[in-house]
Amino acid sequence: MSKLVTIYGGSGFIGRYIARRMAKEGWRVRVAVRRPNEAMFVKPYGTVGQVEPVLCNIRDDASVAAVMQGADAVVNCVGILAPSGKNKFDAVQVEGAGRVARLAAQAGIQAMVQISAIGADSESAAEYSQTKAQGEANVLEHMPNAMILRPSIVFGAEDQFFNRFASMSRVGPILPVIGADTKFQPVYVDDVAAAAVKGVLGEAHGIYEVGGPDVASFRELMEKMLGVVQRRRLILNVPFFAARIMAFAFDMLQAVSFGLIANPVATRDQVKNLANDNVVSEGAKGLSDLGITPSAMDTVLPEYLWRFRPSGQYAAIKDSAKNLRA
Repeated sequence: MSKLVTIYGGSGFIGRYIARRMAKEGWRVRVAVRRPNEAMFVKPYGTVGQVEPVLCNIRDDASVAAVMQGADAVVNCVGILAPSGKNKFDAVQVEGAGRVARLAAQAGIQAMVQISAIGADSESAAEYSQTKAQGEANVLEHMPNAMILRPSIVFGAEDQFFNRFASMSRVGPILPVIGADTKFQPVYVDDVAAAAVKGVLGEAHGIYEVGGPDVASFRELMEKMLGVVQRRRLILNVPFFAARIMAFAFDMLQAVSFGLIANPVATRDQVKNLANDNVVSEGAKGLSDLGITPSAMDTVLPEYLWRFRPSGQYAAIKDSAKNLRA
């Protein structure tokens, strides 16, 4: 284990899968997070001492530089869906990404992987997409051979997409969604991690847009999820004009409460993002260019959404019992 990789945000949804894969590759893994005591679950990914969580604040030069000392590669998984406190889009997704790249270049590190997002565009109406694009530009300015990964919606056991809506389906007969006709290309989190490993190992450079084998509308994804959790619900499309009003009201409530009451639905910026399709661009390099066969949702979703079924882990037994003859 002579090689070392520092993964910023390595205890997050995508980061933990990259950490696990890098440990299997025989690398030492340094998981840089704000709360190391909450990231102890990464330690068993490797042998004793192979995977270690360490304290880091991506907004601070000295902190970022300290945890990359001796590293052969860095991965930046840090990103936010909505600003909170000092963690603003600019501070995290623009300056933070640029800080990692700049300090890595100064340290002589050759390989970097930046986790971005499909739809990253400096001309976008959404600040999230703008700052993702600006972060990419900062990374490539300092690390021109870096790998940029732009995933669509990422799904997996710890996701905040299918899990969230599956949980909502237990509450009532209606499942509201914003932008029911917006198209997505969900990609399995471990496939994203496998792509990142290629970048860490220096086998791939440049921008890759990663999506799964299926393109579906938001409504179709919810129908698939409801089929897996065995529930019948009315999928209600919330028009964008109504969503903008609702998001504004919740954003203002969060502002006047100084963040004590978080926006529980969607921010105005997220509503802007939901107005655009989130699929791999025509001609873009993707998983196939990395030799990775993407996993289908049908094979993965039942593995972790079963707990939202009315009978939970006993659903399969009950279905089987129905076929028994008296």
